[in-house]
Amino acid sequence: MLRLPYHIRHNPHFRRLKHSFLSSNSAVLLASKTFSSSFFRTLLPSTPSPKPCKRLVPSLSSKPISKNNSLKLPTNGFSFLPYASVTTPVYPKDLEERHLDTPSWKILNKRLTDLGINTSEECVPGVENRLLCPSCNGGESEEISLSLFIEEDWSSAKWLCFRAKCGWKGATKALADGKPSDQSFNKVNKYKAPRQITVEGLLLEPLSIEVIAYFAERMISAETLKRNAVMQKRLGEQINIAFTYWRKGALVHCKYRGIEKKKFSQEKDTEKIFYGLDDIEDESDIIIVEGEMDKLAMEEAGFRNCVSVPDGAPQSVSSKGVPDEEKDTQFRYLWKCKEYIAKASRIILATDGDIPGQALAEELARRIGRERCWRVKWPKKNDTADFKDANEVIELAISLSLCL
Repeated sequence: MLRLPYHIRHNPHFRRLKHSFLSSNSAVLLASKTFSSSFFRTLLPSTPSPKPCKRLVPSLSSKPISKNNSLKLPTNGFSFLPYASVTTPVYPKDLEERHLDTPSWKILNKRLTDLGINTSEECVPGVENRLLCPSCNGGESEEISLSLFIEEDWSSAKWLCFRAKCGWKGATKALADGKPSDQSFNKVNKYKAPRQITVEGLLLEPLSIEVIAYFAERMISAETLKRNAVMQKRLGEQINIAFTYWRKGALVHCKYRGIEKKKFSQEKDTEKIFYGLDDIEDESDIIIVEGEMDKLAMEEAGFRNCVSVPDGAPQSVSSKGVPDEEKDTQFRYLWKCKEYIAKASRIILATDGDIPGQALAEELARRIGRERCWRVKWPKKNDTADFKDANEVIELAISLSLCL
C-alpha cells in the first residue's frame, strides 16, 4: 500500500481534502479496487506547482464527489487537476456505427453468415446478443436461444445455444496473425445455412405414366407416391425420380434416382434429414430403413411410422468411438432430427441385411442408445440367401397375396 510522505499526511489542507473524499459515495467504489502508485503520482508530482488546487476529482467520476466548497490550497508541493480526465461513455450504437466498415467486421460478418448466424439483426459488440439458433431453429417453439458475444474490436465471436436438446457452440475470429483466418479457434465444424429450395425452383414435375408403372412393378401404388410427394425431373431426355424431403410441410432437400441406371444424386447445400420425417412426429415406435424405396414399401405394408436415412450405409463400423455432435458429420442428419427420436420409446432398425446395412444399424444404435433399439432380421429367400431389404420382402409378399 502506498504511504504518503509525513509532511503531506499531516498537512491540514490535505486532511480536509481526505475527509471530503472519504465522506462521498465514490470512496465506496474505490475501496474495492487496488490502485498503483502511478495513480497518485498524477495527483502528487515531485515538483511543486505554482497554482492552487481548485478541486480534486477522482478519475472514476465525471461529477464532484462532494457538495463542499472548493478547497483552496496554498502552494505547498501539491499539484492539482482542474477536471478529471474521464472517458466519455461509448454506447453500443456509436461503437457499431464506428466499426461496421472496418475490414475485421466485414471478415467476421462473412464468417458468421457462413455459419448460418444471422448478423443482419442488431448485433452489438461487447454484450450478449440473443438470436435464433441456425442449428436447431429454436425447436418447435422457435425459441431465441443462441447467445452470441462479439469482441468490441470485432476481432472474434463466440456463441452457444442454451437449448438442452441442441447445445451448439463454437467460436471464430476474423484475423490470425494479421491475415484472414479460415479456421475457428475452437476447431468446431462450421455450420452453413442450408439453401432454400422449392418445387418450382427445382423444376420438378408430377410423375409420368412411365414412372408410375416403374413403381407398380415394385408393388408401390400411385396413392403412396402421391402422399409422399414423389416427383420427377427431366435431365435432357432422361427422367429421374425425385424423392422430396420435407420438414413440417416445407421442402428442405431433394434426392434423385435414375430409372434406367440406379444412379443417385442430390441437391447441394440443402438440409439433410430423414426421408419421411413428418410421418414420425409424436410416434412412440419409429422404423428406420436404408433407402427411400424401403420407406415406400413399408407404407404399402401398413407402416407409415417409418423414415429412411438420406445417405445410405457406411462400408463398416468405425473402430473409433462416437464423435461429438459437432464433429459427427456423417450422421448429422440424425442429430438434426433428434427431437423426433427422443420422443420415441422404441427404435426399430430395419436396415439392409448385407454388411454395410448391419454397419449402419450398429452406428445408429451407438448414437441412439442400444437399450431403445430393436433390429429386424429379414427372412430367408432360399437355402443359401436371405432377403436383402424391406422392398424385396414386401414386393414378394404383395405378389403372393395377389396370387391367392
